[in-house]
Amino acid sequence: MNRQQRLRRRSWPRLKLQSAQQRPAEVAAETTWRRFDYITLLKKLMTEHKLQALQTPLRSGNETEPTGFILLGFFPEFKHITAMVSIILLIYTATFMGNTLLILLIWLYSHLHTPMYLLLSQLSLMDLTLTSSIIPKMAVNFFSGRHCISFLACGTQIFFSLTVAIAECILITLMCFDRYVAICDPLRYPAIINPRVCLQMIAMSWVGGALTSLGHTAFTLHFKICSPREIPHFFCEVMAVLRIVCEDISTYEKAVVITSILVLLLPLSLILSSYVLIFLAVLRMNSPEGRNKALATCSSHLCVVGLYFGPGMCIYMRPGSAKTPKLNQGLFLFGTVLTPLLNPLAYSLRNKEVLSALKKLRGRCQSSR
Repeated sequence: MNRQQRLRRRSWPRLKLQSAQQRPAEVAAETTWRRFDYITLLKKLMTEHKLQALQTPLRSGNETEPTGFILLGFFPEFKHITAMVSIILLIYTATFMGNTLLILLIWLYSHLHTPMYLLLSQLSLMDLTLTSSIIPKMAVNFFSGRHCISFLACGTQIFFSLTVAIAECILITLMCFDRYVAICDPLRYPAIINPRVCLQMIAMSWVGGALTSLGHTAFTLHFKICSPREIPHFFCEVMAVLRIVCEDISTYEKAVVITSILVLLLPLSLILSSYVLIFLAVLRMNSPEGRNKALATCSSHLCVVGLYFGPGMCIYMRPGSAKTPKLNQGLFLFGTVLTPLLNPLAYSLRNKEVLSALKKLRGRCQSSR
């Protein structure tokens, strides 16, 4: 064995010892690198998950999965939008208090337990349902900065807004029939408009509105929606949702027109025909006091008719209404904010029975203190 081989054999233990000493450091470095790799991968997956929650994944082409919508709000170019939303919230608070007070007065005092006031209390309840299903969500979206709404919440808004709107049209028509019988045939009024018939009127309004709304809600939400899922409105409204549909909806639009004729035009025709007969009967009255009372009640009812049917006909029966989203938003803002506020004012300020009940409640509250 030569000298070089002996030197190599002597150096082997040292090399093994050095490699053994270096291994823990290498293993530690490799473990740290792998751990860093796992952390980076985990962060990447979490980021992708958040993006998937905010941005709906594409299914094919420009179609999207039904996981939610984005409400663009109203009048984005308006500079003083914060002041406008604050005013809307104040009006909503006044609407809630006014309609709740009217329902409470009708429920507390027996002289208001008549068919007319029972129907009026249902109208106030419908107003509360309509405004409460739209305004609070709109305010939360605005002040939180999150304009998204889930698929279920959007469907709920469409269902309740349509249910209440259609039920109000039916109820107002039945209230007109109540006034027609009370003025034109007062002797038979207790027999025709009895409590059972009054409850049937209320049930007909709610059931008719709910069934019609259920059909339109199901048809509207079963269409394929284009991306991005941005609704140009401050709440989920049928015509606004249909604007972002990817399919041909001409057949469904005809169904909307037919429904509008049945819900808006036909009841309005019956109401106007009834009031022509009512005014002819009022003019034939000999008592000035009875004539003034009938005119006061009918004028209040006509104000409510104009407030409800006017915006609805402009939105759903006006040609090319889908091309004017800003006007539609203004009309919906009027119908969902101002009309429910004016309803209790129209009936309470011009009605002596409601005013007397309000005075009694005020006196009761003061005496309890």
